[in-house]
Amino acid sequence: MDEDDLKTRIAGPLRDLEGQDLEPLSRAELEDRISRLKMEIRRCEEALEAKGDLKGAAEALFSR
Repeated sequence: MDEDDLKTRIAGPLRDLEGQDLEPLSRAELEDRISRLKMEIRRCEEALEAKGDLKGAAEALFSR
């Protein structure tokens, strides 16, 4: 997968969220949206940490 494919794959759903009109959403809908986005951010942060741990383990293995 090249860099352009990756940008397109990630940007599509994010661009849809960024461009959405929030005015018609109720307070409860906005709170739910924020909660779901925070959960997704935590999930991304956990994936990042796991990748960092894997990279460190690989570097340690190959630096011997």
